[in-house]
Amino acid sequence: MNEMNQQNTRVHNTVLAILTIASIGTIIENVSQGWEYWVPPLILIGVVASWVLHILQYRQRSFRENYYLIFSMILAFYHGVHDTSTFDIVVVSFLLMTVVALLRRAEFLNLILTEFFFLIIMQVVRNASAGLITFDSLTISRIILHCVTEVCGFFVLREIILNDAVDTQELERLNEERENDKSDMEDFLANISHELRTPVNVINGLSTIILKKEKRDDVASICDAGFRMARQIEDIQDYGEIQRGDVLLEESKYDVASMINDVIAGYTFYQKETDKDLIVDLDPNTPSVLLGDARRINKILGHILDNAFKFTHRGGVYLRITTIDHGDTTNLIMEVTDTGVGMRADEIEKINNGMYQSNRTRSRSTGGVGLGLPIVYGFVRRMKGFISISSIKGKGTTVRVSIPQSVVDPTPCLRINTDRFYNVIYHLNPDNYKDSRVWELYREMAINTASDLRINMYFAPTAADVEKMINRGDITNIFMGEKEYLADPEFYDRISKNVTIAISTTGDKITKKDNIILMPRPLYGYPIVRVLNGESGVLAPAVKGPEKPVLDNVRALVVDDEPLNLIVAKGLFAEYNMIVDTAGSGPEAIQKFTDNEYDVIFMDHMMPKMDGVEAMKRITDIAFNQQRTARVIALTANVVSGAKEMFLREGFAGFIGKPIDINEFERTMRAVLPKGAAGKDTEGGGV
Repeated sequence: MNEMNQQNTRVHNTVLAILTIASIGTIIENVSQGWEYWVPPLILIGVVASWVLHILQYRQRSFRENYYLIFSMILAFYHGVHDTSTFDIVVVSFLLMTVVALLRRAEFLNLILTEFFFLIIMQVVRNASAGLITFDSLTISRIILHCVTEVCGFFVLREIILNDAVDTQELERLNEERENDKSDMEDFLANISHELRTPVNVINGLSTIILKKEKRDDVASICDAGFRMARQIEDIQDYGEIQRGDVLLEESKYDVASMINDVIAGYTFYQKETDKDLIVDLDPNTPSVLLGDARRINKILGHILDNAFKFTHRGGVYLRITTIDHGDTTNLIMEVTDTGVGMRADEIEKINNGMYQSNRTRSRSTGGVGLGLPIVYGFVRRMKGFISISSIKGKGTTVRVSIPQSVVDPTPCLRINTDRFYNVIYHLNPDNYKDSRVWELYREMAINTASDLRINMYFAPTAADVEKMINRGDITNIFMGEKEYLADPEFYDRISKNVTIAISTTGDKITKKDNIILMPRPLYGYPIVRVLNGESGVLAPAVKGPEKPVLDNVRALVVDDEPLNLIVAKGLFAEYNMIVDTAGSGPEAIQKFTDNEYDVIFMDHMMPKMDGVEAMKRITDIAFNQQRTARVIALTANVVSGAKEMFLREGFAGFIGKPIDINEFERTMRAVLPKGAAGKDTEGGGV
């Protein structure tokens, strides 16, 4: 549709250019031949009006085209009625028919042909009566030639217009079929992703339950495969929603440091099992709490990091998080730079134009279904942000995303809780890195962090440099890597008696010592601030979030027509010491609620005989009539955009998608159950 509008605009520009030139020519001839003096101003008004209608896109396209053509015919008629224009009529008329052909308005060709013969006959009769022409063989042949030219042009241009109309109709039909096929495929993918969620929920749930009882590599592999499948199902569903334009944002408050840490936690594999480094540069002045769609921002960042790691065979990936403040709003900037294979300029152009995979063979060698970049572009544009890519073939790629967010808490996300003066050594040996660019990226991160936290930081590539700095100044802290420590552990153990040493590590090669702090990789602003704020020992890898909810003796009813889903839910909820009952249908759930007391009900949506929405409403009516409380949570595989809002509007107290995410479950339970109610051993009567 946009391409067609652009084409129509180009045609109208051409038509108006021809009309303007013809008008100027008519005015010049009017002045030179001494024609009516009052006509040129009218011609100018008509031309200006044509451009105004075009620029403002006033009314429908057909209305504007009718105006252009009628004005052109009046202009041609005015020119043709003068004595000096007898043998110019065919030129003007043929030019006018060309304009009609450009606009594909065949009905005007008949009017123009009629106008031509009227003017020719009128000129011949008038000039013959006045004795201005003689009907010799030359004059007669010229008149016949003009008429034949006009008629031939008429038939040729009419045929062109009719053939073009047929081609246009065929093209529209093909486009409509393509859109229908595309829509059918999107519906198919949406249905497939929905149907796959139930078996994936069973696989993930049962394997998780087994792993809690015993550690088995085969079950762990099944569990990992299940979670990978769940992510790919989400990608398919997200892609379908983006293509249909059905993405609905779910805005809520989120802690920036916590969100970034959740993303980082998913890439510990690359730090442990490969030589690839993840360097994280989180601007400490980033506002603590923002308002936006944190789940989709998490996905955007995850897909960009996935691509960076997939196409980086040696070196690392650098993640920079910062903001550009605009008062109550801010632009969240996420920049990912890798040392990978890079892209050519034409490949970047294809990506920006929607041809998201510059090399379609790459997903075959790296895994995935190739939907990462389409999802990133779709979500970023839906959030009214923008994305830019810069790359050098063979040297790496930088992807920069900017998304506007509302500021809830402008307090810096990383702060040092003391006025103490810090002199910090950053000890990383460039010889320990196969790619020197990784060390440079670590250095850039350290410089940014030190500058934003306002601490003095010194770089010491070798142990000798560390010793010199300690002997020369009042060093308070040393941050270093695992390889640097293992190169001379006795030296660092000795100096740790006077200087706080923090080591970034991924494994268990370093034993815990009282005077040395072990930090999880990657080393970035958050663990640095924790150390400077006085934490010691082995730092936990995650940002401290809400505590696990106490759900002891909370009575729950799980309603689902799939028996395996009931087993999974019962097993997972039992980990919280909940008292779990089950029902296989809506009517059974209603009967059980009538006969028993439940603190919370988990209701599936799509069930035979009676769906979850109707069952929830009947249970709510019973609770109202009996002055009881019914807290019904939707537990469903229907997780399309807007599903959560739909269920909440219908009257559900909360929403949990399948496969069940433990964090989402805990968050929902904290929101649904009254504060302090969970954990009570209530006998008789609901919470």
